[in-house]
Amino acid sequence: MTSDVLHRGHVLTKYEDQLRQALAEAGRTCWTGSDFAPPFELPAPSSALDEFFAVADPRFAELGAAGSTRLVLLDLMGNPATRTVKTLASLVIVARAVLHTERTGEPVMIVTPSSANKATALRDAVLRAYRTGLSDPGRLRIVTVVPEAARPKLWSSALSEDPALAERNPMCVLAPGEIGVKPLTRHAVDSAAGELAARTGFRLWHTLDLVNYQCADAVRAFAEHVELPRAPGVTRTHAHAVSSAFGLLGHHFGTTLLPGTPDAARYFLVQHMATPDMVQSLYGTGAPRYRFDAATGLHHQHEDPHHPATTFDPAENLEPTFYTRSPATSPAMNRLIRTQGGGGVVVSLHECLSRYGEIRTLLAGADIALPVDPRELREWSLVMALTGVLTGIERGLLDTDEVVVHGSGSYSVRDFTPLPDGRLREITDAVRLRQVLFAAAHARAA
Repeated sequence: MTSDVLHRGHVLTKYEDQLRQALAEAGRTCWTGSDFAPPFELPAPSSALDEFFAVADPRFAELGAAGSTRLVLLDLMGNPATRTVKTLASLVIVARAVLHTERTGEPVMIVTPSSANKATALRDAVLRAYRTGLSDPGRLRIVTVVPEAARPKLWSSALSEDPALAERNPMCVLAPGEIGVKPLTRHAVDSAAGELAARTGFRLWHTLDLVNYQCADAVRAFAEHVELPRAPGVTRTHAHAVSSAFGLLGHHFGTTLLPGTPDAARYFLVQHMATPDMVQSLYGTGAPRYRFDAATGLHHQHEDPHHPATTFDPAENLEPTFYTRSPATSPAMNRLIRTQGGGGVVVSLHECLSRYGEIRTLLAGADIALPVDPRELREWSLVMALTGVLTGIERGLLDTDEVVVHGSGSYSVRDFTPLPDGRLREITDAVRLRQVLFAAAHARAA
């Protein structure tokens, strides 16, 4: 089926000036404390930089309608090597690291915790920097840390398949335990950064900070302003499957940089049952009590329309991509939604499966193919978002003329080769991660 694509364009060709403006604005307001961070700038324009960014093009496509509400997809999954929204932000992060090495001669080692997709995208961005000639393993390396649950979602690439590149760019898997990947990585970086720089020259860059992502996510607002202008009097809501809502906060940041006084955007949060914290914070509620129905094998509740009516298990973890509990971004999103409009809903696997055929048909019109068998899906973000939107409209939680669904991730077992266990570094604590950092820095560049 041919998609009804509204607009498409090379992200640097169309939005380079605005992206550089967003970086400059973030640099003026960001305080990194004692952490190392490259300047909030991109390298000078070049054919290599254009090629490097070429996989990050945003795309708008019509999805049809749900009742009287127009549905539009903002497809941010165009990079076939990641199929997630993390590509553009990762390219910006790596480009900033490249600029630092150009100006100072100091090599940079990026270090980041991730639930899977951020690690895949940053590793792909580093590999693209090698392949386009922007950098090389002597000047740029990356160490990523993911939880054990991420193994089925890790993509293999030349960064893992080539033994020399794998030695310099290890992917670490944290064994289950009390500490998570975020605090463990933070502790390891704090303890190693000074000594590593003194002994190897490598500057450690812990890239988790929101500001490193909001600059790239601001491009969503720039693209919307140019390619999908809102008609006068039409209400529009941006819907996104979220863990911390970095993407929506980045979109809002972008709207503050647009010319004139753009209409305030409405935002709709979609979460799953393992981490519903942002929706619960927005409405000041907790999880409702579910009743098991032996006849259907399902758990039911009908008291709170913002939570699933049916679920296989109230304790299910539908998508480990969304793993953040009590995110620090909740107060900011609460203020935006309460001031500008929007809402949120929590979805279950049962609800996603119940709508899977409907969603598969909607997406086929936008040239996005979901597998016939949902068991082959490895990234549920887009299905979650559309389930939340359709459920929200049906329950009267999402009353708007238009919904822009931010397509943040969707891939199946047919889209990638899993990263082999033999290429993973298993760690149990910050001491072991510290050892990995030093080993990666000491490995000689080919």
